[in-house]
Amino acid sequence: MSETLERWSSKRAFILAVTGAAVGLGNIWRFPYIAGENGGAAFLLIYATFMVLLGVPVMMAEILVGRAGRRGPMQALGALATQAGASRHWRWLGVFGAFTVFCILSFYSVVSGWSIEFLVASVNGNFIQASPAEIGAGFDAFLANPGLLIFNHSLFLFMTMSVVAAGVAKGLERLNNLLMPLLYILLLLLAGYAATTEGFGPALAWLFLPAFDAVTLSVVLHAMGHAFFTLAVGACALMAYGAYMPEEQSLPKAAATIAVLDISVALIAGIAIFSVVFAQGMDPAEGPGLMFVTLPIAFSHLPWGAVWLSAFFLLLLLATWTSAINLAEPMVATLEGLGWKRGLASLAVGSGVWLVGVVAAMSFSVLADFRPLFGRNVFELVSSIPPDIFLPLGGMLIAIFAVWVMPQAVAAEALGASARMFRLWRLVVRWVSIPLTLVVLLSALL
Repeated sequence: MSETLERWSSKRAFILAVTGAAVGLGNIWRFPYIAGENGGAAFLLIYATFMVLLGVPVMMAEILVGRAGRRGPMQALGALATQAGASRHWRWLGVFGAFTVFCILSFYSVVSGWSIEFLVASVNGNFIQASPAEIGAGFDAFLANPGLLIFNHSLFLFMTMSVVAAGVAKGLERLNNLLMPLLYILLLLLAGYAATTEGFGPALAWLFLPAFDAVTLSVVLHAMGHAFFTLAVGACALMAYGAYMPEEQSLPKAAATIAVLDISVALIAGIAIFSVVFAQGMDPAEGPGLMFVTLPIAFSHLPWGAVWLSAFFLLLLLATWTSAINLAEPMVATLEGLGWKRGLASLAVGSGVWLVGVVAAMSFSVLADFRPLFGRNVFELVSSIPPDIFLPLGGMLIAIFAVWVMPQAVAAEALGASARMFRLWRLVVRWVSIPLTLVVLLSALL
């Protein structure tokens, strides 16, 4: 099996690509409401700690495997296992990763389709001066309309797979280079607007002045899980990008940059969101509805609220689009490694994700009573089990492969750092990151 021929054109292109995979719903939707439910600053501090001890080391392990193998995830794992004299069954970890991403993308596309609907509604001024009851009822009516949900899901998925089909240089890299800077510009504009509201000071205090009496075991476990989820670790997506990584790039420096960019999006989004929430005297612990109910209510009574709410949902759409594109890539790369043409592989992946997404979208209406497993409907299954269980399981197995199975010399070369840095990384992954990942997995199972 020949090596992957395509490469990212520059170090910057690789960092933007991996950041594009990491930055998405986890930062702009999931982080604010999880922080809101778990005490704000205390959660943030614990989350940042676990990013250093858990998220970043395992992310480096995943990228390292792809860089050493220079193939799709399944092929890279099989070739490196053979080289180490280990079982070639390790290659099935690549298939497991592709299945995990498949499940995640099927619900991700549905939720991202909501951002299209809310962007259009914001531009049309539908939320201005609407009462909280009207906005809440409008969201419920939207979820109960399967045709509208499926249309938005289909549109978003078409936007995603058409870019993936264009390839690494013409598709992923070109769009990442355009959209990631635009995403940060929009985010900073929203934060600048938030600084003019009365809720800016309370939001900063709530996010950066920890009250440790709010820390419970549940808060710690949520912080550990989110450190894993937000970096898109554990599904072999980053392994696919490692295969395209430039030879001269330092992996530790790249990983540190990506982590800083990822956390900065969550923080700035949190400042923007909670400033508006506090300005209107609303509760930050509103849960998953914070994005699609609480924020429209809060913005609807602020000066230029329609403009800023439109900018926010445009930001959300851009973040989820880049993330979905980068999540779809490893599935397409796996099929390419099996001899498929990229266009056909993209069509097959997109069609499969679309079908599961359709069923997930109908879980809010006509299939609400169809609960095939654990008393959960399809949307609840694909939005909980893959991120909460499959990602930590995959991440733990990838980390074990990188530090216990791969030849040490091969791993050290792929890390692209000093011998001291390699030893430190290997020590942290073996005795800190892997045990912590096991804790995340067991907490999700129990």
